[in-house]
Amino acid sequence: MEQVVTVGLDGSAESLAAARWAADEAERRELGLRLTHAWILLCPPTPDSPAAEEQNYWAKRIVHDAHTELARGHPKLTIIEDLVADEAETALLDAAARSRMLVLGSRGLDRVASFFLGDIGSHTIARAERPVVLMRAGREADGRRRPVVVGLSLHGPQDNLLEFAYVTAFTRDVPLHAVHGRRPDRVHTARGGEPEVAQDTMEQARRELDEVLRPWREKFPRVRVVDEVRLESPAQAVVQAAADSDLLMVGRRKHPPALGPRLGPVVQAAVHHADCPVAVVPHE
Repeated sequence: MEQVVTVGLDGSAESLAAARWAADEAERRELGLRLTHAWILLCPPTPDSPAAEEQNYWAKRIVHDAHTELARGHPKLTIIEDLVADEAETALLDAAARSRMLVLGSRGLDRVASFFLGDIGSHTIARAERPVVLMRAGREADGRRRPVVVGLSLHGPQDNLLEFAYVTAFTRDVPLHAVHGRRPDRVHTARGGEPEVAQDTMEQARRELDEVLRPWREKFPRVRVVDEVRLESPAQAVVQAAADSDLLMVGRRKHPPALGPRLGPVVQAAVHHADCPVAVVPHE
């Protein structure tokens, strides 16, 4: 794995916003920045093929213009230009495997289309071996120091997600808001009083959340953690908790190849409805 943050560029305002975010993050983590643009028709330049040079003009222009802008704001940052003659999804997955994280621009989807996946970004998130961050245009840094949010399921190991979350909060020197959403069990609610069941659910979830966070609090004593349990669906909990944050981090469980890559409801809700940048972190 190379010590770089890779951003996928396609010439859109969203991908340029992603490049700006990636440059800031690379600088905070003391990493390099790779600017990747993939085009299946990219031709290797040769001295006697001016047509190929003309055909590659816009691909080179997209990467060069982003490089020029980012270098002005980050003069000490190592920036690598990467033009790839391949399908975008294949190139991005390969770049993600070789990087500390991959950053993409995201146009988002409205509520009607929110569960219909098919764009390159969604397929890349579902298959990437490293964290993938989605950044929308218009959400660049405004100077305010907001907390970062991590959504935790509490089912199974989530070390990759927690390490990413704590390192992110540490390098930004901001609080980490750890949130867990859980609905009270309907069977137990039917058998007993609703307030009592809700209280039992809350206490049980708090104990589990504290147990998961305890070793990480010890490992990162300088990170201030605000933990919260919400008695609502996990998807609603993470989106609402991230309303005034700089980054929402959610986990994606790795699935056996036979099942095929897919995104769960929490990741779908975060990717399509959270206003802030979203990091999707694969874990066991």
